[in-house]
Amino acid sequence: MIRVNLLPHRQIRREARQRQFGLMAAFTAIVASTIVFMAYTVINAKIDSQTERNARLDAAIVKLDKEIKDIQDLKDQISAMLERKQVVENLQTNRSQAVIVFDELSRQLPEGMYFKSIKQVGDLITLEGVADTNARVATLVRNYNASAWLEAPGLVEIKAVTANGQKQNVFTLTVKLKAPQVEEEADATKGKAVEGGKP
Repeated sequence: MIRVNLLPHRQIRREARQRQFGLMAAFTAIVASTIVFMAYTVINAKIDSQTERNARLDAAIVKLDKEIKDIQDLKDQISAMLERKQVVENLQTNRSQAVIVFDELSRQLPEGMYFKSIKQVGDLITLEGVADTNARVATLVRNYNASAWLEAPGLVEIKAVTANGQKQNVFTLTVKLKAPQVEEEADATKGKAVEGGKP
C-alpha cells in the first residue's frame, strides 16, 4: 500500500529554520548586549578610577606647590639673614681696619715726607704727599710693597715744586689693601698644631 504525505513538509521545515534563526538572533543580541554592558561597566570603572587618581595627583601637586613656595620663602629668608650676617661681619672687620691702615701708612712713611690727603675707594687708597727727594718716594714704594696690609703700590705722578724757597717733590701714589698673610699663616700653623696634638 502506498502512503502519500499530504502535509506541507517544506513549509514546516522553513518555519522551523526561521524559528531557529530567530532564536539564534535573539541569543546573539542578548550576548552582544551583555558584552557591551560589561565593557561599558569596565570602561566606566576605569574612567572613575583614573579620575580619582587624577584628583589625588592634583591635590598632591597643589600640596607640593605650597611646600615649594614655603621652601622658596625659607631660602629667601636664609639669603637675607646671610646678607645681614655678612654686612655685620664686614662692619666688625672694617671697624678696626681703618686704624690698622692708618697705622701702617704712617709706620712705613720715611722721614722727610708727609701726606697731604688720603682717599680710599673700595680697596684702592690714593695718597698725595710731599717728599724732600725722589729717593724717599722710592723707599716708600718699597716699604708698602713689603707690607703685610698693603700691596701693589704704584706711583701715579711726581713733580718738583718750590715752596717757601725750598725745592720739594709732590707725588701721587696708589696702593691696594690686602689681608695680612702673617695672621692667616699663623692661624693655619696653629690649626695644624692643634690637629697634631690630638691623640
